[in-house]
Amino acid sequence: MKFLPMLGLRHHVLWVTLGISLFPGLLRAEDGALTPAQKVIQQTAVQLQKNLQRPEMKKDFARATALVDSIIEPVIDFDRVSVLVLGKYWKTATPEQKNRFKTEFRRLLVRTYTTAFTEYADWNIRYLPSQGEAGADKTMVRTEILQSGAQPVAVNYRMVNAKGTWKVYDVLIEGISLLQNYRTSFTNQIAEGGSVEQLIKDLTVRNDTAHKEPLESGSPQGS
Repeated sequence: MKFLPMLGLRHHVLWVTLGISLFPGLLRAEDGALTPAQKVIQQTAVQLQKNLQRPEMKKDFARATALVDSIIEPVIDFDRVSVLVLGKYWKTATPEQKNRFKTEFRRLLVRTYTTAFTEYADWNIRYLPSQGEAGADKTMVRTEILQSGAQPVAVNYRMVNAKGTWKVYDVLIEGISLLQNYRTSFTNQIAEGGSVEQLIKDLTVRNDTAHKEPLESGSPQGS
């Protein structure tokens, strides 16, 4: 089974690394120069950098995963993401299946984010003018990821104002949606003789199997 057939692990890890701003080398900016939504991205990255660079975290994947989960929980709108990722199948899923899917999809994301942080370093982030934030319920935080000797990578965050708090619900890398990529993969799996129930079971098995240690480089995500 391959949850993301279009991406090898390294490519997928890079996507997730960029998408949640797990960058040890952030381009510093004065807080006053950033919008509220941009500050959410910046402050989350600083928290992750400060905590996950500790030697004990690099040696204890389960502990690091728990830490990442606690840091990104208030930043990502997991409920909205789960609905959008499951697409048309969300309406036909039972309440129990919806809860299990949200749990396992979150575990998949958190585990991959944690692995990503240990794989990539030396990134800087440049904030570009945001779109549609003032007085709006949604915004697009636009950034460029900078690395020495490479072209800037456009990384845009779709965010929603949930009861006064800006949260991420999608990330676009060079215009390609991470949310859409997952939805296509899951939809294809269900359509190819599977079901929502089978998808959840597969996610659960994969998460349980890989929980004790990071994903190995070179293996397709979810294979």
